[in-house]
Order: sequence, then C-alpha cells, then structure tokens
Amino acid sequence: MIELLTSAEAWAALLTLTALEIVLGIDNVIFLSVIVSRIPPEQARRARQIGLLLALVFRILLLSLLVWLIGLTEPVLTVRGFALSWRDIILIGGGLFLIGKATHEIHAEVEARDAAPDAAPNASAFFWVIVQIIVIDMVFSLDSIITAIGMVQDIEIMIAAVVIACLIMYVSSGPVARFVAEHPTTKMLALAFLVLIGVALVADGFKFHIPRGYIYFAIAFSAAVELFNVLARRNRRKAAN
Repeated sequence: MIELLTSAEAWAALLTLTALEIVLGIDNVIFLSVIVSRIPPEQARRARQIGLLLALVFRILLLSLLVWLIGLTEPVLTVRGFALSWRDIILIGGGLFLIGKATHEIHAEVEARDAAPDAAPNASAFFWVIVQIIVIDMVFSLDSIITAIGMVQDIEIMIAAVVIACLIMYVSSGPVARFVAEHPTTKMLALAFLVLIGVALVADGFKFHIPRGYIYFAIAFSAAVELFNVLARRNRRKAAN
C-alpha cells in the first residue's frame, strides 16, 4: 500500500481509471434520471440513492470476485460457430432490456400528449423502479469492471477509482434528474441516448465493438445543442415578459 501511495505510476493509473469510470457512469446517471422521473420527488431521491449505492456495491463485489469474473469471458455457448460467453449473454440481455425500456418510455411520452394526465403512482411503482435499477446496475457494473481489469492490475487502485466515480455520480445525479424532469425535450433526448447505449451493449455482446468515444461524443454534442435550445427558450420567455 505504501508503495502505491508513493508511486507516480499508481497515481496516474488511478486518475486515468477514475476518469474512465466517470465516463462509463454517464450511462448509469442517464438511466437513473429517466427511470425516477415517473415517481414522486421524495421517492425519486430515495431511488437515486439506492440505485447509486447498489452500483457501488455491485462494482466492489465484482472486484472481489476477479477470478470468477474473468471466467465469465470464457465461451459457454456456440450458435452456428459463434461463441458466446456469460459476459456476452449478460450484455446482450441488458442491451435488449435497455432498448425495450427506452422505447416503451418514448412511446409513453409521445402518447401522453393526447392522453389524460397519469393517475397518481401506486405503491408498487417505487418497487418496480428499484427492480429495474438493479437489473441495469448489474449490466453497467459488469461492463465497467471488466474494462477496469484490462487497464489496471492493482485491486486497491480499482476500488479507489470506483468509489471516487460513484461519489461523483451521486453528486451529479440530483441536478441531472431535476434538469431532465423540468425540461421534457431533454427527457426524450436522454431516452434516445439509452436506445443508443443499448444498441452498443448488444453489439459488444456479439463481438462487434462500437468505440465508446463515438457514442459519448454524440451524446455530448446533442446535449450541448439541447442546452442552447433550453437557454434560448428561457431568454425568449424573459423577453416576452
């Protein structure tokens, strides 16, 4: 441990891995922001806290099971000469879940324009939100930790990077969720991002890797354009008043 604290290479690895984990955590934050938008604000805050705590727990648990985790990359199923590992199957399943969930939410948003306002959420809404958060946390955690294993050899650095990234995700999730809830057009954009991320997960499962840099650049560019739209609408309202 002392050697790690005094090693410039260890600190460089920690900063690099932390930055990567924060970027990979964007997926988690977007999903949380969208999924909690249909429940009351107090429940939404609790759901975000539980979701991010579970994300941290899942990541640390996976790090403690490195041998088992590496075994998940071994082929277990062959379909017409195409070998799939448990990791591939989990990524495909998680990606399909994400695509299905985002598509359902997009349909609900579009139909809501002509439908009557939703009734008050029932008692089971919070439970189902947590279940969906658990499912997607497991998928994102698996993807995140396998990436970390490929970059760093010391588990102490991995755990430190994961904890720092989760703390930053916790701090940023509240403002992001409020922004999405207050601006309906950004919610539709976030749902489109989730479809894109789901497609990338499915592609990874089938060994067709889409560089994450392209996806995150598209997300950042679209978010910047939407931010300018929000500012423009706000300024027009102020001018009209």
